[in-house]
Amino acid sequence: MEKYKKYIIAAGILILGIILGNVFSGGDSETTHAEGEHDYVQDPVTQLWTCSMHPQIKMEKPGNCPICGMELIPMESSDDSSENIAANEIVMNEEAYQLANIQTTVVEKASAEKEIRLLGRVKPDERRLYSQVSHIPGRIERLYVNFTGEKVYAGQKIVRIYSPELISAQKELFEAIKSKDVYPQLYTASRNKLKLWKLSDKQIEAIESSGNVQEQIDILSDHSGYVMSRNVELGDYIKAGGNLFDIANLSTVWVMFEAYEADIPWIHVGDKVNFTIQAIPGKNFEGKITYVDPFVSSKTRVAKVRVEVNNPSNKLLPEMYASGIIRAKMKGMENTIVIPKSAVLWTGKRAVVYVKVPHEKTISFVYREITLGPDMGQFYSVKEGLEEGEIVATNGVFRIDASAQLLGQKSMMNPDGGKVNVGHNHGGMGMDGDAKDDGVDHSKMDMGDSKMEGETDHSNMEMETDHTDMDQRITTTDAFKSQLEQVFKAYIKLKDAFVGDDGSTANASAKTLLNAMNKVDMKQLSDHNAHNHWMTISKEITESATSISKISDIKKQRSHFKHLSAHLSKGVKLFGVNQKVYEQFCPMADSNKGAYWLSLNEQIKNPYYGSKMLTCGDTKTVIVK
Repeated sequence: MEKYKKYIIAAGILILGIILGNVFSGGDSETTHAEGEHDYVQDPVTQLWTCSMHPQIKMEKPGNCPICGMELIPMESSDDSSENIAANEIVMNEEAYQLANIQTTVVEKASAEKEIRLLGRVKPDERRLYSQVSHIPGRIERLYVNFTGEKVYAGQKIVRIYSPELISAQKELFEAIKSKDVYPQLYTASRNKLKLWKLSDKQIEAIESSGNVQEQIDILSDHSGYVMSRNVELGDYIKAGGNLFDIANLSTVWVMFEAYEADIPWIHVGDKVNFTIQAIPGKNFEGKITYVDPFVSSKTRVAKVRVEVNNPSNKLLPEMYASGIIRAKMKGMENTIVIPKSAVLWTGKRAVVYVKVPHEKTISFVYREITLGPDMGQFYSVKEGLEEGEIVATNGVFRIDASAQLLGQKSMMNPDGGKVNVGHNHGGMGMDGDAKDDGVDHSKMDMGDSKMEGETDHSNMEMETDHTDMDQRITTTDAFKSQLEQVFKAYIKLKDAFVGDDGSTANASAKTLLNAMNKVDMKQLSDHNAHNHWMTISKEITESATSISKISDIKKQRSHFKHLSAHLSKGVKLFGVNQKVYEQFCPMADSNKGAYWLSLNEQIKNPYYGSKMLTCGDTKTVIVK
């Protein structure tokens, strides 16, 4: 009996435990989950793979880089969930940020200022140009001033003249002297007649005192200055008012500078100009602008800017060359947004910048289209699209844009977003030279036709697109340098074709350049920086040359030539071509945005205008061997 009592107590305790368990758990036997239903397993983070040379590459599987063929490495994961990363941000890890050499600048407000460099010549002050005439008709008997350039002074004898009219006037004077007391007016009239012929009081008094008629009389200079031209010879007969000499007074001169039409809005009367004279080294001059020509020359597309300078020692001579600098300010723009030119990517119609997002841990940028104001030399003013205090990328901007393209986001050449093809033709070779099966269709990666899906023509992109430091020459193998020399030779032929306005020859030269590009062996570039630079440069050169080779419109060819020249210039500066190369610039090319080209000769032969304006431009840089 006692045994059954123990079982009853145990059962009661068990039932009580079940009841209490349901009460404290808030559960119900009917809401019990099926086995395993309450177990939640977090999805593992997907491991991404990237290229050490091209950190913009992100692959879900290991393999080889689709750009250069190098083996991919694991990408470090970062927990950015707390940063609220937007879908349109281009996120970069610290390694990619450093490899891309990205630099940023805080957007600031400043006065719109610009340093304008002008070239000009010394000219005589037009208000101090004189014609020395003879007020008496007659024959030249003697020349006291014999050559151009001789200095004369007011009151100096310049010629001696024989004049029958002067003889008659002297006789009238002598008759008037006899009746001077009776007819004083007649005497005064006779004397004034000689004075109207510009005879001095001293000369008239000498005639009166001599009592004899002088058959010849000396004509005196009315002005001081230098003889610009001599218009008579000994024995010439001249009429009253005949021009004997042209005289310029050089105590004040004009320096006539030439301003391109894009700079004219910056230049105002009263602005100071500091200038030097090529013939007077080591001396600086200063003057104020007194006049800006209201007309632009239809041939040279420049307007004259006049600076007046005192010249008491006559060191400034007409036609001397002058180089001037104006630190100009744009009126009405004393507090405007300004950014460095290197921050801007050009597509011809749009100006694009990449703005850094202010996250604490994550590095990211967003695409931003802006409206630019006046060109300020090394800076642009911004009308719309940026606010003071924002941070924009100023170096490595093109690499950020390339990452945006690969991620299918908005980019310079693909403003609507969408995935693009990342392929380049390197023969499907790995870094060791063996063919690699990396899952990429290399048959579609020919660099001669490497237009990316959704890409637009970017031939009008500014030369400052990627401001990598070009001061440091990168050492390469002789083989690579020789291959680059062949590319440069083909470029020179292409440039000469544009100089000669020959679109068909340009078409053929572009194909020659493409053949030379295909022979450049990238495996010769073992240095990381060299490899990275050449990848960007070669892509742009090849695309531009391909465009030139496929079209016959020389105007469109030249727009692609600008882009080609900009990137080849970077290559020549970085690697060298064993020749002295002149980097030359035309400020009027590309609708006054300006364009560069490379030449082996210092003499200007403009490939953007050809025979229309063959000599427009100047040398900006000499790239040494």
